[in-house]
Amino acid sequence: MEHDSSQVSQSDRTSAPPVNVYATAAIAAFMAAGCGLLYSISFVVLARPSASLGAGLSALVLMLGRLRGTAALVGLYDLLRGSAGTYLVWVLGIGIAGAFAAVLHGGYDLANVLHPPGGTTNLPSAVDPRGLGTFGLTGIALLGFSLLMRGTSMPSGLRNLGLLSGGLLILVYLARLIILSPTNPLVLGPAAIEGFIVNPLWYVWLGVVLNRAATAP
Repeated sequence: MEHDSSQVSQSDRTSAPPVNVYATAAIAAFMAAGCGLLYSISFVVLARPSASLGAGLSALVLMLGRLRGTAALVGLYDLLRGSAGTYLVWVLGIGIAGAFAAVLHGGYDLANVLHPPGGTTNLPSAVDPRGLGTFGLTGIALLGFSLLMRGTSMPSGLRNLGLLSGGLLILVYLARLIILSPTNPLVLGPAAIEGFIVNPLWYVWLGVVLNRAATAP
């Protein structure tokens, strides 16, 4: 007896278990936190004894971490979309744009580490000039998400930490844009606080919130 392949495939699709958005977003948030911390260690600590190792590893984890971060932001969007209003779509778009700019920036740096170009240049990256996406757009997105958490069931501590993280990211971008030198204390100070403490903590907290939503009845 012959079977209708279209009916079989349709049956398979309808019987497949749906993806738990919150569970996958929680895992992505935890991974983004780890990558963010490793990025800071590579950029600040490992780059001193070995510039090439620090640059290569920081570029790699920047790409991986920001890709994971997009999944975490989608989970946060899903948590807030019933109560945060239409501007949430704009905030998510800004966050995704900043993340992909960071991915391209990391890919550009990694390519230069693996195959160094002839000569040296201090020109800004064409895809992420002075961290416009990595720091600037990401900071705006975190501020937006945090402001839209007001009046929702999200923890007030997560909201306040997001406001602090977003502000620090924008400050780092402005410092890189105006002062330029990454070793200047006015650049390194906010970057270290954000990279070693605030941003990883925000992603871990977000992961906990998403994981609770995933296991809620």
